[in-house]
Amino acid sequence: MDNSQVIPSNGDSDAMEIETANQLADDEAKDNNDDSIQRKRFLVELEFVQALANPQYLNFLAQHGYLRDSAFINYLDYLQYWKQQEYVKFVKYPQCLHFLDLLQSEHFRRELINNPCAKFIEEQQLLHWQYNTQSKIKAVVEAARQIKQESGINRSQYNNETVIKR
Repeated sequence: MDNSQVIPSNGDSDAMEIETANQLADDEAKDNNDDSIQRKRFLVELEFVQALANPQYLNFLAQHGYLRDSAFINYLDYLQYWKQQEYVKFVKYPQCLHFLDLLQSEHFRRELINNPCAKFIEEQQLLHWQYNTQSKIKAVVEAARQIKQESGINRSQYNNETVIKR
């Protein structure tokens, strides 16, 4: 709100009220702007941290010298707060947090400049995802089998009960 558009008043108390209202409106606009800036910063930092889960992106950062820049290394250290409970719940790719830790190592940062290193990490990541998916499927099948055995219901009983309930 523009303070230059204050309506003149007859009394000091009216002018004071208008000035106070204008100040409150300015403060509210500033708070809303601060919230907007904080939200944008949150989203940008979240997106960047999650991009660290991509080994090819890490290779790009290494080849373009970012991983040799002390300011950038300090920024990576600052981003460690994403591992805290109140922030980690927003992370969709938890591997990024592991890479964030690894990026604290100078040796790891130097190795990332090599394409074969990034490719190897990418392959290992894919193998991990495949194994993890297969393990989850096996766990679900086993849990379903256990529930079925504990309940004592076989397929024909289940089908008969389902038909009767309909």
